[in-house]
Formats: sequence, C-alpha cells, structure tokens
Amino acid sequence: MATKSETTRAVAEKFLDRLGAQDQDGIEELFAPDIDWHVPGAEKLPWTGHRSRREEIAPYFTTMWAVYVDGKSKVVMERMIVEDENVMILGTFTHTVAENGREFTTPSALHLVVENGEITRLHLYEDTLAVDNAFAP
Repeated sequence: MATKSETTRAVAEKFLDRLGAQDQDGIEELFAPDIDWHVPGAEKLPWTGHRSRREEIAPYFTTMWAVYVDGKSKVVMERMIVEDENVMILGTFTHTVAENGREFTTPSALHLVVENGEITRLHLYEDTLAVDNAFAP
C-alpha cells in the first residue's frame, strides 16, 4: 500500500505531465469537486483569483494559455518537496505575451494538497509584479 507521500507525489507528477501537455481536462479530473484554489494577480488578468469548484479549472487554463504565444512558454521545475499530503513545486515560468510580444520570467512556488488521491488545494506564489508589468500598456 502506498504511503500518503507516495500518493501525493504520484498525483503531483500527473498534474505536471498534464500541465506540460496543456491537457486542461486531464488536469481538471485530478481535482476534488470542492477545492481551495488561489492564483494572485490583478483584476485585468481574468485567470487570476480564487476558485472553489473543479469545473472552474479547465476554463482557467484555456483563458490563461490563450494570452501567451503558443510554443514559447517554458517551465523549469527545480525541486519537488513532498510531505504527507503536501507538495511544494519550485521552479520558474517564462511566457511571451501574445498581445505585445513581451517575455517575462517569474520564479514560482506551487503548493498542492492531495487528499484521498485528489488535489484539494492549489496555491501559486509568483512574482505578480513581473506578470502585471508584462501586460502593461
């Protein structure tokens, strides 16, 4: 039988695989029906903010991915730290804004909580000023 940490790592790895494949529906099915999701950001960035239902996840990704130049995003995972139901993923995101061609890189930390094999919490910590500046007029 898998330990909590082994189950948490397996779910987090599936999440990352599906994120890399831009499989928003596959990502969504990894989450519990009720979630605690928070991605900080400005109101002008419609994918940021809180979400509380699984059904809100796929639209988050389709909205966000649409504003970046396809094929120019890069995610570098530096470390995954797992303890029981908690996982912290550290890395950097680099994106190019489709509207203005600006590229930006932000260090990121992603905290996931996995309970009963489903993700119940996702909180993203990143350089929100760098993101906001990339979208400034």
